[in-house]
Amino acid sequence: MARRKIIWTKKAIVEKKEILEYWINRNKSKSFSTKLNQLILEDLRTLSVNPEIGKKTDFENIRVIMIRDYLLFFEIHKNELVVLAIWDSRRNPNKMKIK
Repeated sequence: MARRKIIWTKKAIVEKKEILEYWINRNKSKSFSTKLNQLILEDLRTLSVNPEIGKKTDFENIRVIMIRDYLLFFEIHKNELVVLAIWDSRRNPNKMKIK
């Protein structure tokens, strides 16, 4: 099966950066942030080939996977996989905005 190109929205880029910076500041080390980033990238590589493994959501054409405590929301297109948002699942879901 063909691998889809992974596209990050500006929103998702900012969210990922904030999450990684939070853990660097909290732990006074880049170790966990590096590991978390690696998990995200590995899961995206898998999704780029098999995006249907993501769970369907209540939002049309949007799927989600869980990476540690984070929900990664994405859309599947013919040749692309678009990362829409990364959400800490421990936060209030009423404040979540996907797009």
